Amino acid sequence: MRVLVIPEDFRNDQYILKPLVTRLFQESGRKSARVVVCQDPRLGGIGEALKSKRIAEIIDRYEGMIDIFILCVDRDGNTNRRMQLNRIEKQFGQKVIFLAENAWEELETWLLAGLQLLPGWRWSVVRAEVDVKERYFEPLARERNLAHHPGGGRKPLGKEAASNVQAIRKKCPDDFDVLAGRIETLCR
Repeated sequence: MRVLVIPEDFRNDQYILKPLVTRLFQESGRKSARVVVCQDPRLGGIGEALKSKRIAEIIDRYEGMIDIFILCVDRDGNTNRRMQLNRIEKQFGQKVIFLAENAWEELETWLLAGLQLLPGWRWSVVRAEVDVKERYFEPLARERNLAHHPGGGRKPLGKEAASNVQAIRKKCPDDFDVLAGRIETLCR
């Protein structure tokens, strides 16, 4: 099984998405699933990631080589983001296996859900924050002396968080757990 994860910008997101999605497939019984993060074309932001033309370009390029396409973007406080993703899923889901999910509020939230938070941080506050990256992820990476690692610490922290996907599913039921459940259904 070959999976292409489509982030809004792979440069940092790849370090979160690849280990987490790989682990989801492993836990769904597909240990040999090959998960790749789309780097070509680089979408470069949410505006491009939600354009049907850009998604069509990716599907046209990789169809036949990929079994499952998964678009993962930040919600960024936009409560209408799910409707946009539903539209994209409907449009492309008739042609290929295509899933789309938005992380509340940023992909870094999923990563943090699988890690030990700094003292004094409450998960409910972290989860509700729109600017998770700046307010919580970056301070954690600095505190753990990982900010100089690839992706500003996302690479080592992504691997660490992937070992705890059950905690992420529990702490992020409206987004990560939904994606995990959809992957489990596909793998049956």
